[in-house]
Amino acid sequence: MKKIYLILVAISAFFLFSCDSSDKEIYASGTFEAREVIVSSRLNGEILELDITEGDTVQSGQILGIIDSVQLELQKQQLLSSIKSVEARRPDMNAQLAPLSQQIRTAKKEEQRIKSLFKVGAATEKDYDDMYAQLLSFEKQFAALESSLKKSNNGISEDLLSLDIQVKLIDEQIGYSMITSPLGGRILAQYAEQGEFAVPGKAIVKIADLNKMFLRAYVTSAQLTDLKLGQSVTLVADFGEKENRYYEGTLSWISDKSEFTPKTVQTRDERSNLVYAVKVDVENDGYLKIGMYGGMKISNE
Repeated sequence: MKKIYLILVAISAFFLFSCDSSDKEIYASGTFEAREVIVSSRLNGEILELDITEGDTVQSGQILGIIDSVQLELQKQQLLSSIKSVEARRPDMNAQLAPLSQQIRTAKKEEQRIKSLFKVGAATEKDYDDMYAQLLSFEKQFAALESSLKKSNNGISEDLLSLDIQVKLIDEQIGYSMITSPLGGRILAQYAEQGEFAVPGKAIVKIADLNKMFLRAYVTSAQLTDLKLGQSVTLVADFGEKENRYYEGTLSWISDKSEFTPKTVQTRDERSNLVYAVKVDVENDGYLKIGMYGGMKISNE
């Protein structure tokens, strides 16, 4: 019986336009819809707060609830402690290289002094060779120590980078403990309660933007040739026995694929089996409701 009723309502919405139609206008019927978003948990934990009820109006970014994140906070503190420990192992290159650097400077001065003495015959060639060999030895020790310290520093830097990434991942997960609304609108349904255990993917609430709705209607391929995005559209909302309301909308989307005519949709051409879905954006004055039947009229003169 319910299915028959929906079909009859769709037919009535169609004939709201058809009764005074002309061949210069395009007619189609459908239902009003809104952008709906199901907000789900992205974290494991107990729902500590969920101070909302169905029908509440929420703003984009508004905090709807909080999921327990104590374990994540403890993991973060542990990582921060590890970062301090790793950083403490970083060698002070300047301090460790300073003694050899001083020895090299002293050896160079001594090498120049012996070289001058050798030129005037006050030192032997062996004295000079021994001093020069000692200088080279100091320089090799310096290069080896410097290379070792750089490798140690690089390894510590890589460890710190890895820990830093882990901290950022933890911070991101902690951020998930705040259940926020991705859009402004009204809460249509609440699927969880405070005190329940949330898991990733668990639906918390469903929110819809009821200020900007759209009529999803279906047109035939013959009608499609006279449609284009951005066209002004006259809509009528079917309030049953009450008076109908008319709205101005804008054609915002046309499907690129045809489909079989839905059973609850009435088209002007009864012989048409395939139709194309279209969307007409409309500002809601508060009377339009999700699922309400309506029709559209486009003049193609």
